[in-house]
Amino acid sequence: MSMPSSIMLPIREVSRVTGVNAVTLRAWERRYGLITPHRTGKGHRLYTEENVQQIQDILTWLGRGVAVGQVKELLHAPQPVDEDANSPWHEMRRVMIQAFVQYDAAELDRILSVTLQRHDADRLCHFLLEPVLEQLQQRWQGQFGSQLEMVFCHSWLRSNLAAHLHAKNSQLHGRPILLVNLSEQHCEAGIWLLALMLNAQGIPFCMLEWEVPASELALLAERCQPRAMLFFSSQALALNQLRRQLPKLVQLQPVPVIVAGPAARIHEQELAELGILALPERASIAYPLLLAQLRTLQ
Repeated sequence: MSMPSSIMLPIREVSRVTGVNAVTLRAWERRYGLITPHRTGKGHRLYTEENVQQIQDILTWLGRGVAVGQVKELLHAPQPVDEDANSPWHEMRRVMIQAFVQYDAAELDRILSVTLQRHDADRLCHFLLEPVLEQLQQRWQGQFGSQLEMVFCHSWLRSNLAAHLHAKNSQLHGRPILLVNLSEQHCEAGIWLLALMLNAQGIPFCMLEWEVPASELALLAERCQPRAMLFFSSQALALNQLRRQLPKLVQLQPVPVIVAGPAARIHEQELAELGILALPERASIAYPLLLAQLRTLQ
């Protein structure tokens, strides 16, 4: 939702816009301290554009499986995106979002082809793909047709990035990075963005898009001898993953075990206690830290 910063909305309008009922909004304010709306002289709540954005961020974290009581410490993450409305990136983001909303695969193909030719993969992810995906994620909160848009978006992204990466990845030599999806999502966009940036750096990868038992991962690791094992999830990890599978892999594997995506932020303390490197949730910010870690292994 976009509105002038001077406009304030009553609670009934915010409830309509966000899909969160008034009782829940009041509970988020009183019990959890997640939102602080303005008050009129008669005590009525008025919400700013920033408040509405906070509500959308809360919905995003809840959708990732985070308990409402844990959301507050996860809010207010910096959004290091170019904000100049006159920059070419701003216009490309607008055009790309419009193409997704209109299910225009041909236009999306054109945008991706042009930007891949003109820009490095890390800049493409940081200034275009990540901001577009984040804006779409907010758009999908409680909106009719959101499931269709989400499936179209992720299907297009996965198929196009996979096609782009396949030829080069098959020609790269050396020990690969093992990229493993730990979530139940059909497509984790972040893991594909990491693959795109690693590929551009000449680093081969092996992708597993569905979770497999730790014992079987150990078998794969024995055969492909990865430089590192990177696990990605946009969801909170299951207790079995956090308390059994990851600790077992840390014990069995001689290579670094790394976690990326929102799960790394959600479980940062637990992962640190296991000796697992937790990367920032944004793929473009996690990428240079991952490269630095890989250089220490050479």
